[in-house]
Amino acid sequence: MQPPLFLLAPGAGAPSSHPWMRHWAELLNTVGSVHNMDYGYAVEGRRRPDPLLQLVTAHRAALAAIRNEDAGSIVLIGKSMGSRVGCHVSLEENVSALVCLGYPLCGGGDAAKLRDKVLREIRTAILFIQGTRDPLCPLELLAKVRAQMAAPNELYVVEGGDHSLAVTKRQLTAAGETQDEVDARILEVIGVFLRRHTEGDTPRRSRAATADVATALGRRSDT
Repeated sequence: MQPPLFLLAPGAGAPSSHPWMRHWAELLNTVGSVHNMDYGYAVEGRRRPDPLLQLVTAHRAALAAIRNEDAGSIVLIGKSMGSRVGCHVSLEENVSALVCLGYPLCGGGDAAKLRDKVLREIRTAILFIQGTRDPLCPLELLAKVRAQMAAPNELYVVEGGDHSLAVTKRQLTAAGETQDEVDARILEVIGVFLRRHTEGDTPRRSRAATADVATALGRRSDT
């Protein structure tokens, strides 16, 4: 089985040149082939993201550019906004899986502005990686959305993680671990999820009833 091909999309304020993005590109490169992308506004040096339609168009163009590569499954993975746009792309393009590194469920952190419609519409298997300190995605709200999703979906919870999955130094010290170890565990979770959904290890099942990948690793997950 060929390794997966990741299209790594950035968040609104973190282009592919950002240290966080470079760090995750290096990690993902240990399990597959990684292609970075940037949206037009970032390339042009603008801070304000383009309208959603333009973001989706740019994302689809980046995907088209790597379609002909001799690679395995194509996985759309993104940080925050990049993961949300990837979900919209999956409605129009055939991809193997989606991975969200901090899905921005609440627009601007406002629980009244949920970005949940696309999650109910997708049919591609999706993995949410979310921190317990992330104000853009309260876990109780995500749980309600997951229960209504048709796509196979799984969640891995990073205890103490913020919107960038960074754990506080105090919590890392108390747990006797480092951020690198937290990130390595996330990478392992992604690998298990992709083997489950792109290599046919188990039948695809709908809704949040899909077995959580984090359970197999002995870590907290929301089912």
